[in-house]
Amino acid sequence: MSERQGSGATGGNSKTSGGQDESKKDVDVPDDFDIDMGAPETEKAAVAIQSQFRKYQKKKTDDKP
Repeated sequence: MSERQGSGATGGNSKTSGGQDESKKDVDVPDDFDIDMGAPETEKAAVAIQSQFRKYQKKKTDDKP
């Protein structure tokens, strides 16, 4: 599985300022990428997904003998 490099909550940063960084405008984004990364709903979804994944990882490591 490949990982996509991004900014904000999806890029591994735990906190974002909510604004767009001028230096990241030259990021290679596919033409069919139509998700608004600045939308509050997108950030909420990313936080929810990350939370569930962290719970999954913790459960997986706690279950190992």
